[in-house]
Amino acid sequence: MRKTWNQLFVRQGWMLAEKEENVFDCSRETNVNLQFLMKSLKTACVEFALKNGELTLPVVPISEEEWLSAVDFEGRGHGEGLWFKPGVDEPKVNELDTYISGIVRQLNRLGFYTKGSCDGHKRGAAHIMLTKDYDMEKISGLLLTLGNRKIFWMERANSCYLSLHLDRTQLLDLAEKLSIIKEDWLVKGMEFIKEKLFQHKVEELLMIPGESGNEREVRSYVANKLSPLVDYLTIDRAGNLLAEKTYNGGNGPVILLNAHLDTVFEIEEGREIIKNGTLWTSSEGILGADDRAGVAILLHIAEHLHHSSFKGKVKFIFTVEEECGLVGANQVDEYFLWNTDAAIVVDRRGKGDIVTSCGGYIPFCHPLYGSFFENTAEEEGLAGWTVTPGGSSDTRVWASHGIQSVNLSAGYYNEHTEEESLDVAACYRTAQLIQGFFERRNELRKVLRDIRRKERGSDILSKAL
Repeated sequence: MRKTWNQLFVRQGWMLAEKEENVFDCSRETNVNLQFLMKSLKTACVEFALKNGELTLPVVPISEEEWLSAVDFEGRGHGEGLWFKPGVDEPKVNELDTYISGIVRQLNRLGFYTKGSCDGHKRGAAHIMLTKDYDMEKISGLLLTLGNRKIFWMERANSCYLSLHLDRTQLLDLAEKLSIIKEDWLVKGMEFIKEKLFQHKVEELLMIPGESGNEREVRSYVANKLSPLVDYLTIDRAGNLLAEKTYNGGNGPVILLNAHLDTVFEIEEGREIIKNGTLWTSSEGILGADDRAGVAILLHIAEHLHHSSFKGKVKFIFTVEEECGLVGANQVDEYFLWNTDAAIVVDRRGKGDIVTSCGGYIPFCHPLYGSFFENTAEEEGLAGWTVTPGGSSDTRVWASHGIQSVNLSAGYYNEHTEEESLDVAACYRTAQLIQGFFERRNELRKVLRDIRRKERGSDILSKAL
């Protein structure tokens, strides 16, 4: 998926404020860094206009590969720190290594002042040297929250040597993630930051078009986010996005996670998301939270599982044309569903619903499976979660394959109408419930084993009668 101009600038370390699409306020950036930016744009043969501190660029950005070629030059990064006073001067982008300049700028913006850095030059791990007044607990927590699996650091006389075992693309991704963080968030703790990052992901998804039959752009977004977190990813003949990941050896249950990519109507171009606290609505047309909220939750869970202790396998299915009658789900090849123990779908309106049947007459799962979610919610301190019947959804398809399945509330209301809204706090609580589900692997295995025993007993009794 092609990066926007804003992403290209952030990932390289420029501090510009996007006033509107492809128009940037340059007032926060230093003259030295602006000069390097202008030079890089000219090298890339990009037409631009800079007037009264406002930079205007073409509608279609160049590729990141082209941009990296333009900003890189022989000797870039040599001499860093010789003319730089940490905490006083702004780092000069052209004096920083190409793949770590964005991280350095963002860390300094957040008050983590740097003395030196290296992107590894393809030969070793990237590293950053922080000044002696660093807060290692805070910076470690931040980097772990942003998805880094491990933090390696070593204290020196007047600094801390922080090693980042990330490839080049991951370094650029980390800079982009850091750019979302506001300095005042740091004092509110990592759980607060996690929720804010989750809301950012929800907002990104709500801005991507993708009505039924036209899911290509949102599918590309999800694939881009998911691919570094899974072992296998493909698009099937129907257009569904399928992925799979084995965690910590895979000795555990096989869980299917599902949400649908399509919206019932197209998202109105140019509309705005109106935020009234945690309740979000659209200025025009549908909001699109059905089921972009579910998609955001599953991407959040994929990130969480990437550095969790869960043992087992997870299959991800992001379906197309759900709004047209479960079209995508019905075309998923049966082999992909083989050996799946249980499924979680996130496509239910409201909050606190654990849907275990369609209308109360088509069961999705054994009562024990629904009760497991109620118990998990109670233990996690998440009030209000109860088993209930619901309507049709992809859940019905997975249940028809004999998979224990539930559909969880995603926090949206009045779907398919201009009155659609999303309670993003309730949406995040659903993500927390699913995290709690995966943290109870042993209890889950016991529940699934008990269900199999009861179902075998029922089969034997039925045959005897």
